Amino acid sequence: MVYHGQRRSLLQLFEDQPRVNVCAPMVRYSKGAFREVVRDYNVDIAYTPMILADVFKSSEFARQDYTTNDSDCPVVVQFAAHDPVDLAQAAQLVAPYADGIDLNCGCPQKWAYKEHIGAYLSDRPELVRDMVRTVKSAVSIPCSVKIRKHPTDVRQTVELVRRAQMMGVDWITIHGRTRHQRSTEPIDYDVIKLVKESVSVPVLANGSIFTLADAEAMYENTGVDGVMAARGLLQNPALFAGFEHTPLECVEKYVNRALAYGTPTFIFHHHVMYMMESIMSNVERKTFNCLSSTPAILDHLSRYYGIRYSR
Repeated sequence: MVYHGQRRSLLQLFEDQPRVNVCAPMVRYSKGAFREVVRDYNVDIAYTPMILADVFKSSEFARQDYTTNDSDCPVVVQFAAHDPVDLAQAAQLVAPYADGIDLNCGCPQKWAYKEHIGAYLSDRPELVRDMVRTVKSAVSIPCSVKIRKHPTDVRQTVELVRRAQMMGVDWITIHGRTRHQRSTEPIDYDVIKLVKESVSVPVLANGSIFTLADAEAMYENTGVDGVMAARGLLQNPALFAGFEHTPLECVEKYVNRALAYGTPTFIFHHHVMYMMESIMSNVERKTFNCLSSTPAILDHLSRYYGIRYSR
């Protein structure tokens, strides 16, 4: 964790901009190289992948997985936790190298629910309240929560955000689906709008943002302060800049930054596959998906698309 510059105030950003574009936390994918690229295309805030607070605060090896630099700003570090002390200790370690801390209250994965983290917290507003309060007393940087629509009772969703706000949470992100719903099911604009109307802090909306038109529809239907994209940015890191498909210059930027960061082949390959999906034919996709080394990927991109990279 290395950072030498002056951090940008997230709270000032919300005050200055009526609409804020955000890169969502994505396991394996929203790391340094990708965060830097999306910032070149109108992303205002980028999140890290979800980090387990208890592991992060206990393991120096685990802490090496988070890196940042002068170009990575503002960045929000997202933690998953069910213990206020674990979360506060992890937040204290990362605070000098981050612009904000986020508590994940929405991860829908079954393993996370069994570990009493993520969406498990949607039924436990008192615990969320205690964790927000503990973090706010431990660090000076802003703190947020990311939630989902409650599976059965939207009143629980409102109770959760109101209790978090009472303890000083600085903004809230809501995903408009429950943890049981598929990503192909429609977003519930009404519950997002209800959350926005129930609190006074900024509210970000997450879910099914693949184009600027999707973002505009979210604003028009909910009145939120910002939108957060995940899969949409994986497929097109330039979507907030108005591109319908990933421009090749964007692919080239990612390739060079990923190489500079020493990105593992698995992650590098997947990122490029997502970005090039709408450009490649079915036959080419099958060939590209079978490439098993970074040199092979680079050779393909150079030969067929003129992608230049630093050797």
